[in-house]
Amino acid sequence: MTHTHPQTSPPGHHRHDVDGQAEILDLDAQVLAEHTAALARWLPVQEPPGRIVDLGCGTGAGTFTLLDRFPGAHITAVDISAGHLQRLREKARARGVEEHVRTVQADLDEADWPDLGAPDLVWASASLHHAAHPDRALRHVHDLLPPGGLFAVVELSGFPRFLPEDAPEDRPGLEERCHEASSRLHAEHVPHRGADWGLKLVEAGFAVEGELTVAVNIPGSDNKAVGAYALGSLQRMRRSVADALPAEDLAAIDRLLDIGGAHSILRRDDLAVRTERTVWAARRTA
Repeated sequence: MTHTHPQTSPPGHHRHDVDGQAEILDLDAQVLAEHTAALARWLPVQEPPGRIVDLGCGTGAGTFTLLDRFPGAHITAVDISAGHLQRLREKARARGVEEHVRTVQADLDEADWPDLGAPDLVWASASLHHAAHPDRALRHVHDLLPPGGLFAVVELSGFPRFLPEDAPEDRPGLEERCHEASSRLHAEHVPHRGADWGLKLVEAGFAVEGELTVAVNIPGSDNKAVGAYALGSLQRMRRSVADALPAEDLAAIDRLLDIGGAHSILRRDDLAVRTERTVWAARRTA
């Protein structure tokens, strides 16, 4: 985020991988647009923020949702990927809002952050769990905001599910086994996924004003991008869990990924995006 909004990329990331990741982020934004907008509407803002920072912005899902919600705002979009930021700038020009968007390439794990201005609102969606030092990042945000400033942290419960539990017919439960393998890998490499962000925010000096969990269940029949989203997501998951699954499961995944084959995931009419998203709204009080 991955889920699909990673704040960092592995060293030596190839251009093809970056492009593929950007495409997944764009599909994620398209499929989850209504849910993201609902989270933005829920934010307990006291007045429309004039300046916003989007941390780990990816290709701009949060940036443009926030601009739709607060059209007068100016947003500083921060990400480690130059390619993602370039795509975000292109979107801003296409939408005619480039004067409202500034991009900053930065690694949120660095001890010193670049100048991000004086925001009224900081938004971090599916980015903090990728940080090696999230507690330090939270303290950075606390120091960045003025008293009364709002910090919104959005996280997913995990990688989305797309297939029914009894699918595919030749290897029922395949997706769940992939998730179990992925969770074992993430426990080692992304230890902060699933953290208690409410507690971490309090420890960083924030007052948590609200927490909202939204269930996501989007049938493929309601959104034509779900098939492409499922395909791209499963391709990325296959690469990450290839060494942790038996050959029979890998063969079943490959049949799903063969877009020209009879078992292609794009031929299924039972796909859906199922996950949960939680947002914490925290305020700097002093």
